[in-house]
Amino acid sequence: MGAVGIIAEYNPFHSGHDFLMNQARIIAGKDPIIVVMSGNYVQRGEMAIMDKWARAKAALQSGADLVFELPFSTAVQAADLFSLGSINQLAKLGVTDLIFGVEDANLNFTYLGQKIAQIPRNHMDFKDYSQTYSTQYNQMIAREVGYEVNQPNAILGLAYAVANYNLGEPLKLHPINRIGAGHDDLLNREHIVQSASAIRNILLHNEDKEQLKTWLPKLEASELIKQPIYPNWNILFPFLKYRLESSSIEELQKIYQMSEGLEYKMKQEIHLAQTFTEFLRHVKSKRYTYSRLRRLSLYTLLNVTQDDMINSFNDESLMLLGFSKTGRQFLKKNRKNIQTEIVSKVDKRSAKDGSLGLQVRVDRLFEELLHVDQNFGRRPVEV
Repeated sequence: MGAVGIIAEYNPFHSGHDFLMNQARIIAGKDPIIVVMSGNYVQRGEMAIMDKWARAKAALQSGADLVFELPFSTAVQAADLFSLGSINQLAKLGVTDLIFGVEDANLNFTYLGQKIAQIPRNHMDFKDYSQTYSTQYNQMIAREVGYEVNQPNAILGLAYAVANYNLGEPLKLHPINRIGAGHDDLLNREHIVQSASAIRNILLHNEDKEQLKTWLPKLEASELIKQPIYPNWNILFPFLKYRLESSSIEELQKIYQMSEGLEYKMKQEIHLAQTFTEFLRHVKSKRYTYSRLRRLSLYTLLNVTQDDMINSFNDESLMLLGFSKTGRQFLKKNRKNIQTEIVSKVDKRSAKDGSLGLQVRVDRLFEELLHVDQNFGRRPVEV
């Protein structure tokens, strides 16, 4: 049995994701579709709008056969590490093909990934502090490869291609043209597909939530509409403020990716800021993107240290969130060939160390907000 893979956040799962799932089914045929999905925290440094179990269930109901939770140490990372960890886990699971949505599927991502991966490392030693790392990286790619890529999904697709090349090209890449709204487009009722950010804005600004049934699976929309609270930085900001004000400089210096004196800047600006947006604006410089600062704020809030991440990298097991009959058969037939530890039930032993231990710890805050257990006592969703 082969398998087709998807890397996802599903924050939340919407009609565009359903379209990509259908395209994956065309390629997979009778083979399973395996999704590795960010858990309760996502790449841009935010809490997911809906918990990982509900999002996994929506993916399974749309046609996925197995949904695994990406470890926090992979899920909340810049594009290169996010892609490397995700591709690596799919390959260990026995996935042979990767499906991903992009703005222009005519680009030869495999070729561009090979070219970018072969650029000498000293060409990436960026020291221009007047521009962000990502800006300098994209400019370097344009110089070296002769093609400028500046659309968000294409940039992520290239990161997948580079990671795949660096891992020995275990996966065949299948870019698929996105339909409907762009990555961060505002709500446009003429589109059959809305951006995930537009959907989140409806929820966060308490707009007419019933309209979500137009763009989300009905069961998922119903669950979201009745959800009592939607995790976001406005809710989390007072906790971040407490963490920064009560922590010493020495404690902050241990936080993952705290560098170049950011601990001093964050501690200084937190006193004056009244909102998270204002805080980011005060800390922001030409050196850092907002996504980088949101991730750092999340690491700080959750007290995720450099040692925590290193220990997690060295022991990345995968939490099974859900499966179909086909998915169960795949796991049974390929048990000996799967090269990663799969956890279907969290107990005190499995949650003690490594990526699962970190996952359980950071999920505690999510549980406090939604009052729903996220790990202990939970079993994979079956459809």
